[in-house]
Formats: sequence, structure tokens, C-alpha cells
Amino acid sequence: MRKNFGAKPYTYPQPVFILAAYAKDGTVDAMNAAWGGISDNNELTMCISAGHKTTKNILERKAFTVSMADKEHLEACDYVGIVSGNTVPDKFEKAGFHAVKSQFVDAPLIEELAVAVECKLKSYDPDSCLMVGEIVNVSVDERVLDENGNVDVKKVQPISFDPFNNNYVLLGETVGKAFHDGKNLK
Repeated sequence: MRKNFGAKPYTYPQPVFILAAYAKDGTVDAMNAAWGGISDNNELTMCISAGHKTTKNILERKAFTVSMADKEHLEACDYVGIVSGNTVPDKFEKAGFHAVKSQFVDAPLIEELAVAVECKLKSYDPDSCLMVGEIVNVSVDERVLDENGNVDVKKVQPISFDPFNNNYVLLGETVGKAFHDGKNLK
């Protein structure tokens, strides 16, 4: 037996992305967004409405970064999602975040969040709210790398959004090897 929930945006996992961009005056703004993901080899697509200050900043500067929210900064990541930059202009600072300019795009990297995708704006459709970014670089803070220089998900401690229960869920347990384990069924 199954329970029907109807047409809802309920999937697992939903990333907790923190989008960051510079305003016209150079100040930093960030927002929390869960509706997005990789849409091509060098492309990331997000669904964000035109009313967000961050959306306006991205459209102005034609660049943005997408950081992965983590357990350590859960409160700050949630805060930038529940407070509008249109009414709280210093929400980035109030969240306790610090920014450094990306070397690749005209957008800020959030120092506290270890994994970030740096993007140039490819397109934005205000009717569908779909924003497409060209991935220019992925940067990772060395503090979350293992001894071989690979990302250690247990050090990153990324969180995912659980839309069924409005919770954040910690990711990190490895349960199999991609592009390998299914070979057992060949």
C-alpha cells in the first residue's frame, strides 16, 4: 500500500544551496535555495523567483557562487533563507559569514562553507524562475580534503533538505561504489 501526497516538489535528497552574489555597491548577499541541481556537464540550474535580492544581484553582476550548506553552519544557512535581503541588508554579516572574491567570476565565496561552485549567469526566465549558470570552477577548502587531495564527505558534513518533514538531514555515510556495484547484476 502507498500513500499519495499529490503533485508536490518532494524528492530526496534536495540540496541546501547557499547562493551568493555582489550587489551593485559591492556588498555581499546570500540566500538559501533547495530547488536546483546539475543540468549538464558544466551547468547548474536553480529555481529562484525574481523578487529575491540575490536574484537581482545575480542579474546585475552576471555571476554567482553556490556553496553547499553544512552541519556546522546550519543556523547561518537557514537564517539566510528565512530573512530577506530586501528588508535586512546586512543579513550576510548577521549570519556570521565572511566573503572572499572568487578568482574566476565576479561573485563572493563564503569562507565558512567548504565546497562552492562558481558560475557565470547563462540565462534567467522570470516566468518559470529558472536560472542557469555556467560552471566555471569548483573550489574546495583544503580543510575537507583527505590525505590524497580528494574531498572527504565526512569532513564536509553536507546537509540535505527533507521536504516531507521540513528538516535538514546530515549526509555522509558511504553505502556503495557508483558505476561499480551494479556490475554484480550483469
